[in-house]
Amino acid sequence: MFDIGFSEILVIGIVALVVFGPEELPRVARTAGHWLGKLRRYVSAVKADIDREIEAAELKTLVDDVQSSARKLQASLTEQASAFEAELSREVTPVAAEARALEQEIQQSLRIDEAAPQVIAETSVQDVPVVPDTPPDEVQAESDDKQLDLFAAPGELRKE
Repeated sequence: MFDIGFSEILVIGIVALVVFGPEELPRVARTAGHWLGKLRRYVSAVKADIDREIEAAELKTLVDDVQSSARKLQASLTEQASAFEAELSREVTPVAAEARALEQEIQQSLRIDEAAPQVIAETSVQDVPVVPDTPPDEVQAESDDKQLDLFAAPGELRKE
């Protein structure tokens, strides 16, 4: 951390022994160790806070990126949905008009069907001409001599 070698630590220890003396040196070393431990904990806490802030900033940028992507996707979906809706309405309008026309035709035919029994009831039986039940006279088919007999034997063909 401070880039201090073994020889430099040895020099610091000798100077501390001369300055504090052998009786006070253990207490001073213990206090210095205590303060050094507090300093290390403080530095590690600050480092952890900085790391958390960096992670929070990274997460915030990530969240912003995801939100902007979501907004773009939503705009794209909305645009596609409106285009689909417009195309669908262009296709449905003629079909709906045709359906309305067919519905009107059906209603008119239903009105005619409802009126049909009244027309039938108004027509009397005496208005209908009577056809006799006797069969018509049998008509004799005239034989045609010019027609070739297909079922005759080959020698029986007539020449005319």
